[in-house]
Amino acid sequence: MPDGAPRGGWSVGLDIGGTKVLGVLLASTPGAAPVVHGSVRVPTRRGHDGVVASAAEAVEALCAQAGLTVDDLTGVGAGVPGVVEPLTGAVSHAVNLGIDGTDVPLGELLRERLGGVPVGVENDLNAAALGAAELLGLGGDLAYLALGTGVAAGLLLDGRLRRGHLGAAGEIGHVPYVADGPACPCGQRGCLELYASGSAIDAAWPSRTGRPAPAEVFEAAAAGDREALAVQGRFVDAVAAAVRMLVLTCDVEHVVLGGGVAEVGAPLLEEVAAAVRRQAEGSAFLRSLHVAERLSLVPRELQVAAVGAALAARRSPVSPVTPENQVVL
Repeated sequence: MPDGAPRGGWSVGLDIGGTKVLGVLLASTPGAAPVVHGSVRVPTRRGHDGVVASAAEAVEALCAQAGLTVDDLTGVGAGVPGVVEPLTGAVSHAVNLGIDGTDVPLGELLRERLGGVPVGVENDLNAAALGAAELLGLGGDLAYLALGTGVAAGLLLDGRLRRGHLGAAGEIGHVPYVADGPACPCGQRGCLELYASGSAIDAAWPSRTGRPAPAEVFEAAAAGDREALAVQGRFVDAVAAAVRMLVLTCDVEHVVLGGGVAEVGAPLLEEVAAAVRRQAEGSAFLRSLHVAERLSLVPRELQVAAVGAALAARRSPVSPVTPENQVVL
């Protein structure tokens, strides 16, 4: 290991998506915030063998950049878009990764591929909630609301991840939002993610310039385009409803907007906050909750899911999660 190694050790966090793996190398020192020392992006290969190979490639590239070997790492954490069994690192229904089956032992396969380094696997939104709490200094009570292809939230309550009985905590995208609305792939009708997702904007506003539709819509709306204003209005009203659901059900101190649509930046935060305030105008109760003041946005340069995955890797999936070793901020 190179001289000057951090006392808390080196760890790697991976945000494994359908098209790319984003990896970060973290240096940890007890009592201090972890520091990102490098990052890489590699294409994601599909299927469990492809995902493991891509993840290992990212880990090895990060180590090579820093003059480390894989054996120098204290752990590797992987955030994946699927149902995760945190005790074992098994993944189910990660269809965006080409993993259609159930209980695929992704953590164990990656651990073996890396020569026995401890590997932790976490749902990507849960990892993002951990990362956002750490990097934004928000403490341990927040919802990370991802606005991307769909809509869902990672929940960090009283410093602990809330996964739910079957791992479905935070799946608010499938709460019916419009009675008798369009059919959702989940089998219901009028689900929130049909209105509050990047996919909803894509469907309502086919890109004119080849740029992401959310960026086009918000820019055109700012310039006064009536169609864009209508699309933007429907979208932010639905996102505001999602924020309201999270506050009313969990009373989280912070709601952090993330995901692909969040790359719009400050205009998104401003419009959603304005919609939240409009929706509270007729309710003294809602106004008393100061929902808009709980909102924040992940800056696009912060890799919250990868950092959060590394934080989750403080424990190994080969060890049972107990009150003593589960992730607590």
